[in-house]
Amino acid sequence: MAGRSLDDYARPAREGLDAVPAEFLAPEEQGREENREIPGRALRRPAAGEPAAAPAGPPGDLRRSELHGSVSDPVLDTMNFLNEVTQRYPDAISFAPGRPYDGFFDTEEIITHVRTYLAHLAEQGGSPRAIRTAMYQYGPTAGQIREIIADSLREDENIDVPPESIVVTVGAQEAMLLVLRALIAGPDDVLLVSSPCYVGITGAARLLDIELTAVEAREDGPAAADLDAAIRREKAQGRRPRAFYVVPDHSNPTGTTMSARARAELLETAARHDILILEDSPYRMVSPGTRLPTLKSLDHARRVVHLGSFSKTIFPGARVGFAVADQVVVDDRGGTGLLADELAKIKSMVTVNTSSLSQAAVAGALLAARGRISERNAEAAAYYGDALRTTLRHLELSLPPERRTALGVRWNEPTGGFFLTVHVPFPADSEALTRSAQEFGVIWTPMSYFYPQGGGDHTLRLSTSYLTPEEIKEGTARLARFIEAQSATPQP
Repeated sequence: MAGRSLDDYARPAREGLDAVPAEFLAPEEQGREENREIPGRALRRPAAGEPAAAPAGPPGDLRRSELHGSVSDPVLDTMNFLNEVTQRYPDAISFAPGRPYDGFFDTEEIITHVRTYLAHLAEQGGSPRAIRTAMYQYGPTAGQIREIIADSLREDENIDVPPESIVVTVGAQEAMLLVLRALIAGPDDVLLVSSPCYVGITGAARLLDIELTAVEAREDGPAAADLDAAIRREKAQGRRPRAFYVVPDHSNPTGTTMSARARAELLETAARHDILILEDSPYRMVSPGTRLPTLKSLDHARRVVHLGSFSKTIFPGARVGFAVADQVVVDDRGGTGLLADELAKIKSMVTVNTSSLSQAAVAGALLAARGRISERNAEAAAYYGDALRTTLRHLELSLPPERRTALGVRWNEPTGGFFLTVHVPFPADSEALTRSAQEFGVIWTPMSYFYPQGGGDHTLRLSTSYLTPEEIKEGTARLARFIEAQSATPQP
C-alpha cells in the first residue's frame, strides 16, 4: 500500500464519480468487475481516456448520475470515509469520533430509566392499559415527554417555553431536517451557516436542495458584523436569507465559544433583518466551568429555534433530540399556531414518531436528575475537561513552542467541548490522513470536511472525548511524529 491513499474515496463529489482504491476492498473482492456501481460496493473511477459514464450493466442496474445529486456529495461521504479508515487501521489511536466516553455507560441504567418513567406515568394517574399503549403503540407525533423536557429546560437553561412548543425528534439531526424543510419555502430562500460547521446541517441542506451560504467565523466564533454583511449580499442578489445556523458553545468542529456580547449582537442582527437563528448547543452540559446563557434564554422576540440533543448528556443510542419552535405561524384565514405544529406535520411523514422506548429511557434519566441534567453530567463534564487539558498538555510536550514555531504549527485552546483544531504546514487531506493512520497509527479529521464552501485545507480536528488519558498521551506523541515527518516531506 505504499504511496496509496484514501484520497479517491474522500473527495467523490469534488471530482464526480468516486472510487475506493483496490486495497481498501477485501482481498477476495479486489479486481472484480462486478464491484462497479452496485449498491453497497465500491465504485471505480474511469482510467485516463475512458469515458466518464460507466458502461451499462445488467438490466435493472441503476446509474448514480440518475439518482439525487446528494448521494454524490462529499458531505454525505465524510462519515463513511472516517469509518473506513478506522476499520482499516484498528490499532491506530483515533482522535476522529466525537462520541461520549464509553466508561460512563451502564446497561442496567437503561432498564432503571424506563422503570422510572413507567412509575411516573402511574403516579400521574395512568392506568395499566394507558401505560401499555403509550409504550407499545404509535405515540404522539410531537412526542410524549415534552412536559418533562420543558421542565428540564426551565430548570437547567432558564428556557421557559410551553411544552406545546417542543417537538421530540430522532436525534438533533431530524430536528435540523424538519426545521429546514419548514423554513425554506422556495429556490430564492437561503440558509446561512457559520463556517466551519457541523456536517449534519450541510448534509441536511443538501438532501433538501437548499441553497447554503457560509459566513466565515473568526477565531472567537461568528461575528454579527459578518452575518450582517452576508445578509445584505444575499438580499442584493434577490435572495431571501431565512435562518442562520450556529453552535454558540464549544462548537463542532473548532471548540470555540461565543462571548456574551457576541450573542447579544447576533440576536439584534437577526431581529433587524427578520431572520431566525438555529441554535445547536449539544456540548454545554458536558463542559466544565460557568456556562453563558443560551441564545434561546436571551430570546425575547422568538427569533431562536433551539435544537436540542440528549446524545452527549444521556446516551447517543437513544437517538432522542428535540426542537424548541415557539414562533407564531399565521395562516391565510388569520388563524394562529406554533412553528412546532408545522414541524410535527412534517415529522408525521418522515419518522411518524420518536421511539416510545427511547423517550422513556431519556425521560427516566431526566426525572431521576429532577430535570437538572447539568448535575447529572458533572462527573462527565469534569472528565471531558481533563481530557481536553491532557491533550493540550501533551501537545505542548511533544511540540514545544520553538519547534512548532519553526514548523509553522499552532492550535487553539478551547475551554470545553470535545474538539480542538491544529494548523499544520502541509495539506491535511485524506492522503495525509492515510499516511498518518498507516505509518504512525494515529487518526484525525481533515477540517476541510467542515467548510461547506472551501477552506481548512491545512487544519485538522482532534476529538478528545472518546479516549483514555493513556491513549491521549500516546496519540499526541504519534501525532507529533507524523507532523514532523509530513512537514519534512516535499509537497507537490
